[in-house]
Amino acid sequence: MVSGMKTVAIAILVGLLWLGGSLNAWARPAPSSGTASSIQPYLNRVSDQVTEFTLDNGMKFIVLERHQAPVVSFMTYADVGGANEPPGQTGVAHYLEHLAFKGTERIGTRDFAAEALLLERLDQLFDQLQTARAAGDTEGATQLQAEFAAVASEANAYVKQNELGLIVSQAGGVGLNANTSADATRYFYSFPANKLELWMSLESERFLEPVFREFFQEKQVILEERQMRTDNSPVGRMVEAFLETAFEVHPYRQPVIGYEADLQNLRRQDVQAFFDTYYVPNNLTLAVVGDVNPKEVKRLAQIYFGRYPARPAPPALTVSEPPQTEPRSITLNLPSQPWYFEGYHRPAITDPDNSVYELIASLLSDGRTSRLYRNLVETQRVALSAQGSSSFPGDKYPHLMLFYALSAPDRSVEEVATALHQEIERLKTEPVDEVDLDRLKTQARASLLRSLDSNSGMARLLVEYQVKTGDWRNLFRELDEIAAVTAADIQRVAQATFTPENCTVGKILPQTS
Repeated sequence: MVSGMKTVAIAILVGLLWLGGSLNAWARPAPSSGTASSIQPYLNRVSDQVTEFTLDNGMKFIVLERHQAPVVSFMTYADVGGANEPPGQTGVAHYLEHLAFKGTERIGTRDFAAEALLLERLDQLFDQLQTARAAGDTEGATQLQAEFAAVASEANAYVKQNELGLIVSQAGGVGLNANTSADATRYFYSFPANKLELWMSLESERFLEPVFREFFQEKQVILEERQMRTDNSPVGRMVEAFLETAFEVHPYRQPVIGYEADLQNLRRQDVQAFFDTYYVPNNLTLAVVGDVNPKEVKRLAQIYFGRYPARPAPPALTVSEPPQTEPRSITLNLPSQPWYFEGYHRPAITDPDNSVYELIASLLSDGRTSRLYRNLVETQRVALSAQGSSSFPGDKYPHLMLFYALSAPDRSVEEVATALHQEIERLKTEPVDEVDLDRLKTQARASLLRSLDSNSGMARLLVEYQVKTGDWRNLFRELDEIAAVTAADIQRVAQATFTPENCTVGKILPQTS
C-alpha cells in the first residue's frame, strides 16, 4: 500500500513539475565520460551547422543541419505561458494549447461556413446561460441548457475528429504533441525529411487561421485534468498552495492548469483575444533540426510563414516579486502519506550564477548519488524518496529551488526537515570536495552531450536558450560556465540563498478522523 501510494504521488509531482517547466530538466540524462577540452571541438562543429534567419514579419527560425538519418524534428515555441495570463483567466494558455489541435477553416471540418454559424450561436447561448444562472433563473437556465446541447450536437456533426493528427500520422509523422509551462507553450513533432513542405503547410495554417472548435467539450477535458492533477491529489493541492504561499505578487503563484472558477467562466472569445495578443510573428520562434537544406527551409518559410502579417509585440511581464523577508509555511491535513516541501527564491536563468545553482541542485538532489538520497533515504531512513528542482515553477523569471521528500513509515516530516537542513548547512559551512565537484561537472558535460543526440531534444534546447537567454549559442557556452564553477562559488551561493527568511515550507500531514 505504501509503495503504491509512493509511486502514484511521485508520478503526480513529477507531472506537476513538468507542467511548471524547467529548461535544464530536459538535459539531465545519465552521465558519461569526457573532458571539457575534448567536448568543445565537437560542440564547435555542431554550432557551425546552425543557421538562423528572421522573416520580415519578425518570426525567427533556427535550423540545424544533420544528415545522419532522413528525418526532421520541429519545434514551434510561443513565448507565452501561464505567467502571462490576464487576471481571472488562469489556464487560458494551456486551454489554447489544447485547442490548437482542433484544426482550421479547412482542416477538421466538413463545412466551415455552416459550422461557424453554430459556433457563434454556442458562444451566445453560453453567455445567456451564465447570465441566467447568476440571476437565479433556474427555469430559463434549463431551457438554455437544452438549446445549448442541441446546437452543440449539430455543430459536432461538422467536425472531422483529429484530422490534423491523421494527416501527420499518414505522412509518417510521429510525436505530435505540445506542452504548456509557466514560461512558454511548445508544439512539436517529427517527419520524414521529404515532408518538410507538408510541415510548413500544416504548421503555418494551424496558427494563421485556427478554429477553436469543440471549445466546450475541451473545457470538460481540462476540468477533469485539473481534478486529477490537483483537486483529487494531495501533492497537487500542496503544490498549488505552496506556490500561492511562496509568491505574493508574481504570476508564478497561479497554477498553469488554471483555477476551476476561471476555467468554468472562460469564453471562446477570451481564448481568441489571448491568441491574437501573444501568437504574433515576433513572439514565435521555430526550430528545424535534421536532414534539411537550410536554404530550402528559408525559401519555404518565406512562402508559408511569410503570410503572417506583422503585429505589435505582446506586452512584457513587468511584475516583480519582492524579496522574501521572513519564513513562510503552509500545512495541509489530507488523506495522504506525510510529505515535506522546502523552497528558496533564486534568480532567473540569465543570472551569472545560474550554473552554480544547477550544480548545487545536482549535488543535493540529482539521483541516487545525491546527498539528499544518501542521507535521507539510505542512511537515516527518514524518507522513501528525496528529490529537488532548481527551476520551479519556471526559470525565465526569478523562481524557486525546491526540495521535497516523502517521509518513511513511522518517521515524521520534522525528522525529514532536520535531515534536509543538515545537508543544507553542510553545503554552507564545508567546501565541496574537489572529487565531488569534478563528478558533478562530468555529469553536466554528459548531459549536454546526450542532449545533442536527439533531433527533437536539440530543437527544444536551441529554441529555449534563444528565447530565454537571448542567444541559442548560450547552450554551448554553458560548458565553459560549468567548468568555471568553484567550491567557493557553491559555498557563497548556498550561504546567500539558504537563509531562514528566504525559506517557504510546506507540509502534508495525514488527515485525522
